[in-house]
Amino acid sequence: MPGYLIAIEGLDQSGKETQAQGLREYVRQLGHRVRLMSFPDYGTSIGEELARALQGERDYGPDVMQLLFIANRYERKPAIEHWIDGGLILICDRYRASSIAYGEAHGLDAAWLHDIQRFLREPDLTILLDISPQTALVRKAVGRDRYERDLGLLERVRQSYRRQAAEGGWPVVDGEQPKAGVTEAVRKVVEERLARL
Repeated sequence: MPGYLIAIEGLDQSGKETQAQGLREYVRQLGHRVRLMSFPDYGTSIGEELARALQGERDYGPDVMQLLFIANRYERKPAIEHWIDGGLILICDRYRASSIAYGEAHGLDAAWLHDIQRFLREPDLTILLDISPQTALVRKAVGRDRYERDLGLLERVRQSYRRQAAEGGWPVVDGEQPKAGVTEAVRKVVEERLARL
């Protein structure tokens, strides 16, 4: 079976990590070999720098921040290519679309953000977990990073994600519903897509 790349996108607290982890086990139960990645990957040199920036220890402009996020994905490109070429299903908690969404929300050009990622593998399936910024705030009221504290920014991020989903034909899952409903919707989409391989 060919490899397959699934990206799960959405605001912080939309359930991406929970759904990605649960989906990994579900896909494994379906009989596939599967791995999970999460971006940013704070285990790399660039990832460490991103963590400092998000906690306010560095003061980079929006363009530099997105270049760092994108470089962080390029750091992991060899592993991504190896796993997918080897026939694995790779689930990414955030991937290319997040730089477009957050960059565009900061006034950066979406076409530029897309173009500088063109050598990163295109996802075979992107699923958007859609929640409001207010829901994100309720779910995590303390310990929020510089992006999570800006509700105006998060609303623009949400609108970018929705635009990308409409243009790309992505499945959009209502992340406001109970977790079991989100899980059921995500599993249904993935099972249908994998059945076509």
